[in-house]
Amino acid sequence: MTMLIRRTILGALSALFLSSVAFAQDKPVYFATEGVALAGYDPVTYFEGATPVMGAPENAVMWKGAKWHFSSAENRERFESNPRAFAPQFGGYCSYAMAKGVLKSTDPNAWQVVDGRLYLTHSPQIEVMWRQDRAEYIEMAEENWPVILHQK
Repeated sequence: MTMLIRRTILGALSALFLSSVAFAQDKPVYFATEGVALAGYDPVTYFEGATPVMGAPENAVMWKGAKWHFSSAENRERFESNPRAFAPQFGGYCSYAMAKGVLKSTDPNAWQVVDGRLYLTHSPQIEVMWRQDRAEYIEMAEENWPVILHQK
């Protein structure tokens, strides 16, 4: 695929993605259903292997207005001792959308750990775009997050 075609496709995906209604919630952490962050995935496992592991309600903790599930009591304790070390950046909202100044839902299976921080994106397709210039997107999102968080 030529670079021009790929850029055209990525541009069209980006426009479609950002033209949809942004998700806004009263809480600084994104959760889709029943107040459970990361759709129930254990945030600690993102840092331990190639695939995140689903947590269990019996190993849950409330933090920042959301329920966080863990695959073990040990992971729950690790999170409780330093939640910011394991929680996704930008409250779990899409890192790519945050770079554009928009709140957008995420897919817990579209993620990357960069410099010890967990970043989520809306979909695997958006993750591909985000990875192409992630340093710039992270910088832009870091600038936008406090502004958007203050508006909530």
